[in-house]
Amino acid sequence: MPVQVTKKERETSQNLVHRFTKTVRQSGILLELRKNRFFKRAKSDLANKRSALNRVVKKAEKIMADKLAKPK
Repeated sequence: MPVQVTKKERETSQNLVHRFTKTVRQSGILLELRKNRFFKRAKSDLANKRSALNRVVKKAEKIMADKLAKPK
């Protein structure tokens, strides 16, 4: 739905621009555009499994490193 603002009688151009920006803000058009600005492709199932496995391995390595670094 396009936003349309018509100039009222004896209205300054600054007031017109102010009313236009206000209606654009209230319509939520800018929020939608900013949300869709960067398209991120969905990961495949195999990629999700690999990244989950990498997280588990890195977490285990960190726990081992912490155990080895602690003085007894």
